[in-house]
Amino acid sequence: MFSPEFLREGSALRDCLRPERIVIGDKSVIAHKFAKLIIQAIIPQGLDPEVQYVGTREAESIKLFANSYLAMRVAFFNELDMYAESMDMNPTEIIRGVTTDKRIGKGYDNPSFGYGGYCFPKDTKQLLANFKQQRIPNKIIQGIVLSNDARKDWITNAIKQREGVSVVGIHRLIMKSGSDNCRSSAIQGIIERLVNDGVKVIIFEPNVNTKEFMGCVVETNLSKFKKLSDLIVTNRLDKTLKDVEHKTYTRDLFNDN
Repeated sequence: MFSPEFLREGSALRDCLRPERIVIGDKSVIAHKFAKLIIQAIIPQGLDPEVQYVGTREAESIKLFANSYLAMRVAFFNELDMYAESMDMNPTEIIRGVTTDKRIGKGYDNPSFGYGGYCFPKDTKQLLANFKQQRIPNKIIQGIVLSNDARKDWITNAIKQREGVSVVGIHRLIMKSGSDNCRSSAIQGIIERLVNDGVKVIIFEPNVNTKEFMGCVVETNLSKFKKLSDLIVTNRLDKTLKDVEHKTYTRDLFNDN
């Protein structure tokens, strides 16, 4: 039996207790007992999430395609942001105009350095590998993976083009606000590219207990980090950077911190 989870970084407990749907990769009597057990154990009274009983492979595919679609939205709005930047247009106005269409809607529309974390990188690559293994023609899934790499190249080049920058400070390694997960975060791809190009990089990340990370010095004192950094790069703006906004680089257009 395969029963995928759909838990988001930073809100996993809430998603577990209040799921939008429960997918069970089995259709037997045992599957129905399993679903009942889940609902009795964790779902608050009054909630009645839809339970879908499907095949095992279908259940896994639901997980892969759902995460790939969300990754596609991240990639889409990042490419929109790059287009607006290169054409000297206001990306905020374009995004708001696009997302007010109810068929499109909001969500995953705030430009970033790319998607990362536990699910999106591995699930998009797994789905792409499945397509290739079965020799199924595809352009969209392949494009999602390539677009995420292209975004990191774009951000890296934008940072390198800044004049008078000897030390680039990376503020936080986490994949998104409200998370403590650094796994496969997009900013690590930026760090790798900068270091390979000979750029001096220092990192501020309270969740890292080592003096170095990816060959870069980890500075645990925020004030010292700010002073040492000629340019501070952050995937998401934080209120602790208000005093150094003049030397901060981000693509966070809809910051809510």
